[in-house]
Amino acid sequence: MVGTFITPYLQKHHEIRVLDLSEPTHDVDFVKGSMTNPDDLRRSLEGMDTFIDVAMLSPQGGGVTDQDEKVIMDHYQVNCQGLHLLLFIAQEMGIKNGVYTSTMSVHYRNRENYPNEDEIPLDTPSAYGLTKGFGELICRYFARWFDMNLVALRITGPRPRDRWLEERRNPPDYGGSRLYVTDEEDLATAYLAALERVQQGHGLFDAYFISGDENGEEMNMSKAERDLGWQPLTQTRVQI
Repeated sequence: MVGTFITPYLQKHHEIRVLDLSEPTHDVDFVKGSMTNPDDLRRSLEGMDTFIDVAMLSPQGGGVTDQDEKVIMDHYQVNCQGLHLLLFIAQEMGIKNGVYTSTMSVHYRNRENYPNEDEIPLDTPSAYGLTKGFGELICRYFARWFDMNLVALRITGPRPRDRWLEERRNPPDYGGSRLYVTDEEDLATAYLAALERVQQGHGLFDAYFISGDENGEEMNMSKAERDLGWQPLTQTRVQI
């Protein structure tokens, strides 16, 4: 889903190759396969200099404990095993820079405020958020021991433009809480900024809140603004 949103924006600045189980809707270089298959990873990484991981299976809300055998297997295979294989094979091929799609669901989502990325614990109740948090630890491991440069984007409420407009105009009821949905263009500019960030220095890992909360009512995104030069700006470009 997120990969589909951001591809047209990334294509304006980068040459893109997509590894996926299904053929993409955009005109890009395509490798059919899975990030849990080492051979598929090698074929897709050949000739590349940076990667973005946007893979997931079994979507799950960030505030639930509901799970079954399939949900557990899917999350660990993609968010942990697949990510570990991706990072190991990438650095083995000399590719040291990448962006990991994390989620605000690594946190318990009934807080009223998220003051910064480094103090809020990874205390999610969901299996999805749990394994995404493990994925951040895997990234830290490869940054520390394999000298990789990696950024994790803790995104929330990713939406294509039409859905973003609809939910901004008519916010759904999320059981008394609010979801700060993020427009496709704001997501894409965050990924573009993260791609620039990982080109500098070495042994880097950092995580950033990315959301459509432009007034900072719930999330303090000053770290993303400071390090990435990123803010959610769609509301200044589009009539809501």
